[in-house]
Amino acid sequence: MSNPKSSDLHLVMFPWFAVGHMTPFLHLANSLAERGCSTTFLLPTEAIQQLQHFNLYPHLITLQSLTVPHVDGLPIGTQTASDIPLELNHLLAIALDCTRNQVEKVIHETRPKFVIYDMAHWVPEITKALGIKAIHYTVVSAASIAIVLVPARNVPEDRPITESEMLMPPSGYPSTTTVLRAHEVRSLLFVSQPFGEGITFYDRMFKAMKESDALAIRTCNETEGNFCDYIGSQHGKPVFLTGPVLPGPTKTPLEDRWCKWLSWFEQGSVLFCAFGSQSILEKDQFQELVLGFELTGLPFLVALKPPAGAATVEEALPEGFEERVKGRGVVWGGWVQQLMILDHPSVGCFVNHCGFGSMWESLLSDCQVVLVPRLGDQILNARFMAEELKVAVEVERDESGWFSKENVSKAIHSVMDKGNEFGSMLKENHRKWREKMINKELMSGYVDKFVQDMQQLVKVMV
Repeated sequence: MSNPKSSDLHLVMFPWFAVGHMTPFLHLANSLAERGCSTTFLLPTEAIQQLQHFNLYPHLITLQSLTVPHVDGLPIGTQTASDIPLELNHLLAIALDCTRNQVEKVIHETRPKFVIYDMAHWVPEITKALGIKAIHYTVVSAASIAIVLVPARNVPEDRPITESEMLMPPSGYPSTTTVLRAHEVRSLLFVSQPFGEGITFYDRMFKAMKESDALAIRTCNETEGNFCDYIGSQHGKPVFLTGPVLPGPTKTPLEDRWCKWLSWFEQGSVLFCAFGSQSILEKDQFQELVLGFELTGLPFLVALKPPAGAATVEEALPEGFEERVKGRGVVWGGWVQQLMILDHPSVGCFVNHCGFGSMWESLLSDCQVVLVPRLGDQILNARFMAEELKVAVEVERDESGWFSKENVSKAIHSVMDKGNEFGSMLKENHRKWREKMINKELMSGYVDKFVQDMQQLVKVMV
C-alpha cells in the first residue's frame, strides 16, 4: 500500500443502512485516505463487523458505531436493509432518522470540513449552523436520478406522482431511448410512497439534494456526462464526479469449492447469476428463472437468496431439477465471491439485476451481460446499459412484469451463441467501454479532481 499524500481534509460519512450504499461510501473513503483525507464513518454496529475488512486505512478511517433504535414493525435487532424485506425499508428509514442526535453529536465533536450523506435529508440542517459543507453522494446511476429525482419531476405535495407523469421523461431529459413499460412505471412509483415518518421517498431525496452544498455522483463523464450536466442544471448545484471507485484486486483466493467446480468447464462457457443482497423473488418466478438456465443447456452457477416463503433454495427448486442438471448446474443460497467468480476464465456470462454495483462490475468484467431488473433504479440502469451503451441484453417480460424460462434462455443464447451478430456487437461495444474503465490513471484522476472540487467548495463558500 502506498503512503497517503498529505491532506488536512477531515470528513464525516453517513450512508443509508444498506450494503449497496455503505460499501461504495467506504471504497470512496479508502480512495480519499490514499490522498491523506481522514474520515469518521458512521454506521450500525452490525455493519462494522461486516465491512471492517474493507477499511484499508484504519489509521485514517474511523468506523464509529450508531445505535439503531427499534421501530415497531421491524424485527427485533434490525440494523441494516439486509435484515429485512424491501417492503420494510420505509420503517428502517424511521430508524435512521432516529439516529439524528447521535450523528449531530459526532459532527459537533469532530468538526469535519464536509459531511457526505445520501438518505439523511436533515444533515444540511446540522451542517449549515456549523459552517460545515454538506455533500449529497449518489451511488446509483446518474441516468436514474435524471429521470426520477429532478425538479422537473416535482408535483404538488398534496398528491402522489401519477403513472402518466412517470411514463414521460422530464423536460430536457438527455436521452431518446428510455421508454418505460407499464409494470416498470408501477415499480418506480415507490418514490411516492412513505419512506420514514411523514415523508415520501421522493420528498426525502429531493430535499436531501436541494439543501446540499454540492452533489456528488459515483459515475464518470465517459458514460454519463450528459446526465450529470442535466442534473446540475436542474438542481442549480455543482456536480462532482468520483468515478466508480471500485476496490482493487483482492489477494484472497477464490474459494476452493468454486475454483475446482468452474475449472471443469471450457473457457467462457459458464453462466453466473446473482441478484444482490436484498433481491428476493417470488417462488414461481424463481423456479422460472432456474428453468431458463436449465433450458440453455449451458453450465451455470446461480447464487440467489431463497425465494419468498422458502427457508432454502433447495426446497424451492422445481421437481426433478437437481437430477436433470447434475454435473453442470448449481443453485446456491449463500454468499459468494462475486468479483472473483466473474474473473474466473470459465465464466462467460453474467446474469444480474443491474443494481449499480453490479452494473459497474459487469462493465469491468470480460463477460457477456444479461439483465433481469426488478425495481426502481435497476430498471433505469438496465435500460442505460442495453440501449445507451449497448453492452447488454435485457430479458423480455410481459405487461405484468413476468419473465418466462424461454425468454431467459433466449436472452442468454443471444449473447452466448458463436456467430450471433447481435451478441458480437455487444461484445465489441463492451470491450471498448471496458478498456476505458480499466484505465487506472483515468479513474484515479476522478478522485483527485473530487478532492480539488471539495477544497474549492470550501474556498468559494467561506
